[in-house]
Amino acid sequence: MGATTPAPKSHRRTAPRRRAAVNAAQRPPVAPAERVGVVHLTAEYWPFARTGGLGEAVSGLATTQATAGHPTTVVMPLYQLVRETTASLERTGSALTVTLGGHTERAWLYRTPPRDAAGPHVFFIEHPDFFDRAGIYGDNGADYPDNARRFAFFCLAALTALPEIAPEAQLLHAHDWHTALAPVYLRTAFAGQPFHSRLASVLSVHNAGFQGHFPPETMADLGLPPELYNDDAFEWYGRMNMLKGGLAFSDVAVTVSPTHARELCTPEGGFGLHDTFIGLGDRLAGILNGIDPDLWNPTADLELTDPYSADDLSGKRRCKAALQKAYGLAQRAGGQVPLFAMSARMVAQKGLDLILGADLLSIPEAQFIFLGAGEHRYHEALGNLAAAAPDRLAVEFMFTDHLEHRLLAGADALLMPSLYEPCGLTQMRAQHYGAVPVARRVGGLTDSIVDGITGFLFDEYAPTALAQAVQRAVDAYADRNAWRKLVRAAMAQQFGWDRSGEQYLALYRRALALR
Repeated sequence: MGATTPAPKSHRRTAPRRRAAVNAAQRPPVAPAERVGVVHLTAEYWPFARTGGLGEAVSGLATTQATAGHPTTVVMPLYQLVRETTASLERTGSALTVTLGGHTERAWLYRTPPRDAAGPHVFFIEHPDFFDRAGIYGDNGADYPDNARRFAFFCLAALTALPEIAPEAQLLHAHDWHTALAPVYLRTAFAGQPFHSRLASVLSVHNAGFQGHFPPETMADLGLPPELYNDDAFEWYGRMNMLKGGLAFSDVAVTVSPTHARELCTPEGGFGLHDTFIGLGDRLAGILNGIDPDLWNPTADLELTDPYSADDLSGKRRCKAALQKAYGLAQRAGGQVPLFAMSARMVAQKGLDLILGADLLSIPEAQFIFLGAGEHRYHEALGNLAAAAPDRLAVEFMFTDHLEHRLLAGADALLMPSLYEPCGLTQMRAQHYGAVPVARRVGGLTDSIVDGITGFLFDEYAPTALAQAVQRAVDAYADRNAWRKLVRAAMAQQFGWDRSGEQYLALYRRALALR
């Protein structure tokens, strides 16, 4: 449980070549009296800078809210990566003066024009010493040693800027430990200020495995009252815990699937904070993330060899043949060999130890492609398997969004044997593309896969359990009618943001009522 959520640079997702504009006419705008002005504070945001699902999730939610007519603002740090990916940055307003632990720091505010007229307003906090670095959280596998100050400063600077950039704001929505101090500063450093006092606060827990642990003396360094270092707020086994403190000060907390909300309240699934989550009671909710149905649409995806639909899967067969050819896998007439794919960071959380222990190559003729980057031990082990059976197993360590689109279009099934998975997005994309998921029954995988109908679930975190689930998929694949029924049921699933957006709106109204 480290302080941050680092990911290798080689696993950064690149912006897709094409993204369909959100059609505002698809969602009737809310009446003026029903609008809720919301500000999202986040360390990551697609397409500017992200390491995983956090940036994509915040982008999807904020875009849905803005399109529905809610005044929506997003604030994130101005990283070096943002400058590299964004040509239209413009400075706005005067300098921000921020006091952090007795030291005065200055920052500048930048913005970029909305990508469509109905989109959220995105602002960036510039502080070259803190954010103009090669990484988001660290370099070369190590966290930046001043991450506590970096993200504390970001929270204070964003709160300072809000009256100017989001005058209609009613609710502050912070995401993960990086912005968990915002609800705290809202009730301490900004207490009594009319604009800030009216704001309700929500804290999203995207991955409770990363909490922001720092030495106790960090409290003073960040200008936090020493009396808050107690068991009800920041103290956690002799360390300062930013996520815990943020949860104590938020009006409502939410995680990214209903099942994961229940898991967080157990000793096995709470990452050492289960008592804190239990203590939240009905102030803790779980809302499943969504994906962009325009971006992940096999009927109109320009990345694919051939488009296809649930009614006509012939294009998917050609996508499979192209994928097999690209990675040197044997092609069989009629597509008689099931092709399993995995697209994930190659870390223990994603179930790589089960993959390696299940002896998948012992399953006759099944093929496998692994896409992602991560720990060297997994690179080496999978590379050795690929070298031993190059016609049946391939590995691609240079992850891009473009490759993931082609992988899911060509694969028959998707492997997600996660140790834990708060929500997961790949299983949703895979179902849209007719790649039937084989996944462990945890978190959002439980909430988005129907066992035996749209995929295959297993319970025990053990190689034998994974192998049995894969064998279930292989047996189903042998029955072409049964498999087509699975594929079409998976492709019929709706994982857009509309339903989740409505649930978030109800959650916001609860938070506002609590204020």
